[in-house]
Amino acid sequence: QHFPNHEDIVGTWLVNYGPVGQAFIQWHSDGTEWENITHPPMGGNICMGSWVATGRWTYSRNHYGWIFDSTGTIAGYFNETETDTLSKDGNSYAGTNVTIFYDMTGNVMPAPEAPSPAPSGGYPGTSSAVRIAP
Repeated sequence: QHFPNHEDIVGTWLVNYGPVGQAFIQWHSDGTEWENITHPPMGGNICMGSWVATGRWTYSRNHYGWIFDSTGTIAGYFNETETDTLSKDGNSYAGTNVTIFYDMTGNVMPAPEAPSPAPSGGYPGTSSAVRIAP
């Protein structure tokens, strides 16, 4: 389904994930996106994925990133799904997300430094972002 001005989300954003960290995200006009978060590079701080417009002001993204242990050895990956609602002026958005962590064989595992997976297997979170002007 096509939504008018579905590319209003395209651009570079500074996103706040609360205690999880902050990130720079670029939403691209081809439906892809990438993110660089304030996590140490040794553990993994880059993720990428794709997005679709799900309504006039709403967007859904699905992205993945690698995670590494303290020695730099690959430990698994994560998948975050997020739904965001763009402000009417197009300069901010807010949303909710769920992140699930997997070991290298695809089994759900706890988030790094967390005692156990959330009951659903995923960790819920929120996001709020402001556009970075070109």
